[in-house]
Amino acid sequence: MTSGQSPGVRGRAGRRPSTSPVELERAAFELFERDGFDETTVEGIAAAVGVSKRTFFRYFESKNDVVWGSFTEQLQAMRELFARCPPEQPVMDAVRTVVVEFNRFDPAQVPWHRKRMELILKVPALQAHSTLRYREWRDVVAEFAAARLGVAANELRPQVISHCALGVAVAGYEHWLDRPGEDLADVLDRAMSGLNSGFAL
Repeated sequence: MTSGQSPGVRGRAGRRPSTSPVELERAAFELFERDGFDETTVEGIAAAVGVSKRTFFRYFESKNDVVWGSFTEQLQAMRELFARCPPEQPVMDAVRTVVVEFNRFDPAQVPWHRKRMELILKVPALQAHSTLRYREWRDVVAEFAAARLGVAANELRPQVISHCALGVAVAGYEHWLDRPGEDLADVLDRAMSGLNSGFAL
């Protein structure tokens, strides 16, 4: 993969012709941890891997997007999980199953994912951006619920289901971040089971 930079830029001392989104992510997270999210700049991230700011923008639209990684592609995987749910499976049980499975990570990936979620949930500058991403997540859940219920995705019931599922998932993540010894999938399974049962209140 080439960067598409001009020959003059490509020949500049110390300048690398290409990189990858993963390499940019890792460099960014190291800078976030060292300097803080607000103090880290796009220029600094690009310089850390030896590419231009222009090359950075070939992979990410902003510094905020680095934190979310390949979220759009991951949502497609979430849609595929919903598509595999048996037709006879109750809607809310299917939502629980998919949310838990979607958030199941290899143990080696857990520390990295924890850093990502700490930024998403705890950095004020990311909150407005997170709202856009949360809506994309809710849309996937609402589409599934609407298809099962035979209504449009913007109808009340699918929207209520998607909003409730997101709220429970975020609560589960916040619980998990505060308790490093717990398993994320188990926390989300317990949280979503509570939603499904109405918390037996």
